[in-house]
Amino acid sequence: MKESIKDPWIKIGYDLFAHKGPNGLKIELLARKVAKNKSSFYHHFADLEVFTDQLLAYHLVQSKTIALQAKSCKQIDPDLIHLLISAKTDILFNRHLRVHRDNAVYKKCIHEANQPVVEALLPIWTAALGLDTKKNLAKIILNLTIENFYLQVTDNNLTYEWLVSYFDEIKKMVLAMEISN
Repeated sequence: MKESIKDPWIKIGYDLFAHKGPNGLKIELLARKVAKNKSSFYHHFADLEVFTDQLLAYHLVQSKTIALQAKSCKQIDPDLIHLLISAKTDILFNRHLRVHRDNAVYKKCIHEANQPVVEALLPIWTAALGLDTKKNLAKIILNLTIENFYLQVTDNNLTYEWLVSYFDEIKKMVLAMEISN
């Protein structure tokens, strides 16, 4: 597929948003990182709102790609963990959407991006937690885990070790719930 002349802007803007949030999107900074002048930005995107809409559209494409890759995961460790590490920028982008979910456009994007990923993860999640006969419970726990994950994840801690520990804690919590029932 031929790369669009806008792609460098989108990729750098996506990375800036992922690491600094929406307030990190400054046209002058983007232009400097792309090595173009600011008028080039305005030629392609008109304004920051149009640019942000294209970043959100790019995020939705990325989320669908991640969902497709998640379907081929056989186990949380190592398959899913490696996938999450490889999707670090996408995860950090999604984290900033969640932080700023009071923006209706961001909130809608979160929902659209999450849905295919949750559906793709549900089979591996259900099996890993031993909840094969309780798929609804597994989905509830998955959604809660995703919310909790985004509260805790940072650029620095999104590592193999942290993810192993994080998923182990979730498994222990579910096991404790199962034992108490």
